[in-house]
Amino acid sequence: MQTTEKNATSDSQSFSLKDWQGGYRSQPQEFAYRIEDIEGQIPSDLEGTLFRNGPGLLDVNGYPVKHPFDGDGLINSIAFKDGRAFFRSRYIRTEGYVAEQKQGKPVFRGVFGTQKPGGVLANAFDLKLKNIANTHVVYWGDKLLALWEAAEPHRLDPETLETIGLDYLEGLIAPGGAFTAHPKFDPGHHDGQPRMVGFSVKSGVSSTITLHEFDVDGKPISSHSHTVPGFAFLHDFVITPNYAIFFQNPVTLNPLPYVMGFKGAAECIAFNEKAPTKIIVIPRNGEGEVQFIDTDSCFVFHHANAFEADGRIVIDSIRYGDFPSLKGGEDYLNVDFDQVPEGQLWRFTVDLAAGTADPVPLVSRSVEFPTLNPERVGLSHRYLFIGATDSPTGNAPLQAILKLDLETKQEQLWSAAPRGFIGEPVFVPRPQGQSEDEGWILVLVYNAERTCSDLVILDAQNLDAEPVARLKLSHHIPYGLHGSFVETYFGPA
Repeated sequence: MQTTEKNATSDSQSFSLKDWQGGYRSQPQEFAYRIEDIEGQIPSDLEGTLFRNGPGLLDVNGYPVKHPFDGDGLINSIAFKDGRAFFRSRYIRTEGYVAEQKQGKPVFRGVFGTQKPGGVLANAFDLKLKNIANTHVVYWGDKLLALWEAAEPHRLDPETLETIGLDYLEGLIAPGGAFTAHPKFDPGHHDGQPRMVGFSVKSGVSSTITLHEFDVDGKPISSHSHTVPGFAFLHDFVITPNYAIFFQNPVTLNPLPYVMGFKGAAECIAFNEKAPTKIIVIPRNGEGEVQFIDTDSCFVFHHANAFEADGRIVIDSIRYGDFPSLKGGEDYLNVDFDQVPEGQLWRFTVDLAAGTADPVPLVSRSVEFPTLNPERVGLSHRYLFIGATDSPTGNAPLQAILKLDLETKQEQLWSAAPRGFIGEPVFVPRPQGQSEDEGWILVLVYNAERTCSDLVILDAQNLDAEPVARLKLSHHIPYGLHGSFVETYFGPA
């Protein structure tokens, strides 16, 4: 594919490890202020609120987490109106956060290996999960929900970000239940009415996937469950008008080291490169058979989108050749990126009648966190925007955003290298925009030169141009996970 790159470096080592490590400092403070230090100009027609979630505490009173995914959830919001922006951040007052802040030490084990002080004896047979609420944040049915896929959502006040409490989605989830960190938002495939589609999974020797759908008021419309043979590690999924599609990664779980207090639950997952990955196709109406279709062995955390075409389902996903974990349990701050599998964009074309899947690579550069115009969810799409490495080869931190035109095969790249490190990009359509790519890309960048974070606004139609605006925060935000944009302004008058 032809690639146009802006500010990209030619050196394969486009970053310093010390610079990258700076974005993994805990941020114990909470903030609320109007952003005044701005390069460029915020578009006057950009109105609404960007919400971001991610691990904000990488230690508890000096006790470090073993993996960032075990860090407590910190919600950040940036509200835009009349060319101005207001920043706010607040920790989610989960049971675990409140208890550990009070005691000044970890009192829960982390799924990704963080242990309580006291060694094996203090951790053995303690299987209680800490709901860290650190993965995603969405606004639906007049509720702002912080999500972590192994437990219930936390409801927050969208204006103050104060924690209201656990939310059971109108009674759909029982206490102790779980809801996905990756709901999908159907823009109106059914009678023109938008829906939120989510799932929960109960994994074991055989697993159960329960699919949920909600109307615009947050009321449950449907819920149905399906049995899946084998252990199911399911983080994300995709929807089309008629189907929900999951990738069952070829992994096994040996829980004994976790039960005995030696490892976290996620550290007990093993990837089987000789087993196929199974594509699970579930009818959204709950009727008809669930199909299981084998494809080449791979691991998928995140999908970009899916759509139906001539009896086939086309799925664009970030594919890894192995489970992307730290090899040997090393300190994540000193990770050797050359030893970590690269994520690459692949297209899987599933023939439902034949029960086959045809996978082909779309982008060879290492990428993660794909996004697109929300009006194209479940429908054919022309453009994807994806976090990427600055270098076209090899693995490294995400420092760039790649725009892929699937019609012309052209690529554009905006890079923050060598001293900028990006999070997940979010596409915001321009009001009354006519083209699929007419809008802005919003992305948080850790600026190692300032040791602070910037919110960068890019013109999605001219991604490789200079930023439309750069909003300079007075502090850093630790690298986050997922977020969303809503058209409602949740800032001060």
